[in-house]
Amino acid sequence: MINSSLYDNYSIDFKEEYKTDEKSYFLIFYNDEIYLENNYIPLLTKEELYKTFDVDFDLYIGTYKNKACFVVNLINRKNDKGFYNLHEVFNINEELFLIGGRGSQVRDWYKNHQYCGVCGEHNIIDEREMMLKCPKCGHLNYTRIAPAIIVAIRKEDKLLMAYHSYYKTNDYSLLAGFVEAGETLEEAVRREVKEEVGINIKNIKYFGSQSWPFPNSLMVGFTAEYDSGEIEVDNFEILDAKWFNRNQIKRRSNISISSWLIDDFLDNK
Repeated sequence: MINSSLYDNYSIDFKEEYKTDEKSYFLIFYNDEIYLENNYIPLLTKEELYKTFDVDFDLYIGTYKNKACFVVNLINRKNDKGFYNLHEVFNINEELFLIGGRGSQVRDWYKNHQYCGVCGEHNIIDEREMMLKCPKCGHLNYTRIAPAIIVAIRKEDKLLMAYHSYYKTNDYSLLAGFVEAGETLEEAVRREVKEEVGINIKNIKYFGSQSWPFPNSLMVGFTAEYDSGEIEVDNFEILDAKWFNRNQIKRRSNISISSWLIDDFLDNK
């Protein structure tokens, strides 16, 4: 379980044009990797930033440890040294993973919404809210979050786990899926389970949530109990599914809500 909070040392703010001569924290990204200096967020002046890196844009996103904080997108990187994916960052420092995840999602949104999807005009950031708006037609683009559910299903003293077609490993994991337009979170849980493994569930209970910046998901975790039906996988997303008892399940890295749900099953008989 992650014990840190995004807001332990960070406060949200935003401005498209933010001027400062003081040293600031820069969340520097190239593709999906963030740059760390001695395993920490670099503290630089903007002059030092632009002298050292090939910067595409920088965007002020608030304050970190009482200093201005920017997310930076690079055009190129001069070498691979110091760049890490966010999974690696989690193993270095939980807090850096959280603020790095925030920076990654804001960068992805800002980079991909430079122009209005309705009329093609160049978007600008609103003066009061963190959104990109079209000065011509008024179309609005808020930061993107894709809600997804994940569920731990019990049948007496066993846990349902599935082998996913899109995983690169042979590990079995919990069922998960994106929320569809028009449905509640609980409806999404029932639908995903029925579609993927063919069973009915009951006693759906909220467990917790996690921002998942790969690239922009909000994972909402649930527990549930088996109700009826036989396992019948869809053979598209799910290739196999079965019930596991506790001694068949290994604990995983605690980076994700999936592992927290599994630990909850293992620790609470």
